[in-house]
Amino acid sequence: MSVAAYLEELGRPLLDEQLGHPTVVGIAKGDLDERVFRSWLEQDYLFLLDYVRVFSRLAWQAPDGHLGDLVDLAYATFHEELSLHRSLAAEFGADLEGARKGPACAAYTGFLLESAASYGEGLAALYPCMWGYSTLGGILAADPPAEPRYRRWVDTYADPGFAALARRIAEMIDEAAPSLERAEQKFREGMRHELAFWSVPLTD
Repeated sequence: MSVAAYLEELGRPLLDEQLGHPTVVGIAKGDLDERVFRSWLEQDYLFLLDYVRVFSRLAWQAPDGHLGDLVDLAYATFHEELSLHRSLAAEFGADLEGARKGPACAAYTGFLLESAASYGEGLAALYPCMWGYSTLGGILAADPPAEPRYRRWVDTYADPGFAALARRIAEMIDEAAPSLERAEQKFREGMRHELAFWSVPLTD
């Protein structure tokens, strides 16, 4: 079994915990309190800015065969995923520019940026986000919310193009061949941060 496949096997019960989280359940049903999603958008916007920095730090260390992938991921995150957040922010009244990191966001981005000091371990640390959102999107898209704004969010992460990016990260993890013990440690910690991130701070 490859390293990435092993991590995915470990991650599935942890992903099930996310599927049961009230925020994810509300998105799936389309009835999530708008204040919660507005706060999530603000926190995830700040997260994604640092996510771009994580890709950039990894790109500095990357073998030639991975460099273009990481540059493309940084570009897609900055120009496409953040564009979705700006669009949804306008519809939910989120204040992206005035937002400040809550404890979960600060802890998660700090973990990722620190982990990116080691190439293979950094890829394993960020895999819960790429694989997790792709998998969540696919599951939620099987019975999508009727509320169009939440449906648009689900469709973004269920998109085959996003799944292809997640699969490429899996290939890169296997090619980087990090220590299985360290990869598991980083992946598990990343999954814990993913779960904690859904419990967003409410500002009003």
